[in-house]
Amino acid sequence: MKPTLRKTVKFIGSSDPGHAQPMDSSAGQIKDADLLDAYSRAVISVVETVSPSVVSIHAGNHHHKAEPEQSAAGSGVIFAPDGYILTNDHVVHSAKQLQVTLTDGSTLTASAVGTDPATDLAVIRADASSLEYSVLGDSGRLKPGQLVIAIGNPFGFQSTVSTGVVSALGRALRSRDGRLIENIIQHTAPLNPGNSGGPLVDSAGNVMGINTAIIFMAQGIGFAVPANTGRWVVSQLLTHGRVRRGFLGISGRQWPLNRRLMRYHNLKSNFAIEVLSVERNSPAAKAGIHMGDFITAAGGSEVSSVDDLHRFLSEWPIGEEIVLTLIRRAELIQVRVVPVEAAY
Repeated sequence: MKPTLRKTVKFIGSSDPGHAQPMDSSAGQIKDADLLDAYSRAVISVVETVSPSVVSIHAGNHHHKAEPEQSAAGSGVIFAPDGYILTNDHVVHSAKQLQVTLTDGSTLTASAVGTDPATDLAVIRADASSLEYSVLGDSGRLKPGQLVIAIGNPFGFQSTVSTGVVSALGRALRSRDGRLIENIIQHTAPLNPGNSGGPLVDSAGNVMGINTAIIFMAQGIGFAVPANTGRWVVSQLLTHGRVRRGFLGISGRQWPLNRRLMRYHNLKSNFAIEVLSVERNSPAAKAGIHMGDFITAAGGSEVSSVDDLHRFLSEWPIGEEIVLTLIRRAELIQVRVVPVEAAY
């Protein structure tokens, strides 16, 4: 009689094959402590990389004083080794004297290169060379929920670090003088007076924005001007000393288009500029542009964001007619508008 072959199953972790031990539910999973350690290492790496390029700015308005007033202070970030610094317009506006303090405690005199109140950005230059600097990243790649790190000098506490996430993109915010700043990043990294002009950084150490404002008595609501806007303003200020742009008299925001509408009108971009308001007696008002219109092209060039329209207007001859392509109540129309020079 042939022997019967029996298949043997080995139970690991138990001497009794009839009572197998359950596997640890945490096996193969990353522990919370490991995640926190990875988060901490990422923040530490960014701070070590970016902090040397963050400066404290002191602005004064009295020629007879040896040093500027310490109360008028903000932050800035060096973006070129020869001392060019990006900050907020409201930090340095109308200042007669400027000084910057580096993280090593050294103080340098600085001078204004140019300002742009429309974006609350300014460029100043410190009297030095071979300085540590940071790179302006592509803020168009930011996503809601993404980790961001704010570095600045609130209340004079140098190189203060706070972390948060991107809350929303494409916000609009009024500056202190009442102008509407568009395409703003909203985030949760805590900000305080003195953070203005400091960088908002991603986990790779790229500057994604320039912190510009907080809402008084609110928590977890901070705002930053996108780095893509900053890069364009910097190029204008370094080339011309000011941003010369055409003015239409509208405020707007980027808005996703309905896919059926895109296919119907054969549009390539997923986005258009939603018109939020139209100023009375402005070129846009005279041209018949309405609140709720969606701008898809200017002068035959596709525009899908406020920055696109700003760039177009900075290059288009002021006083020369532009044909704007709009979507109004699902209908594609064209209007003719003549921009005037923006007055600041």
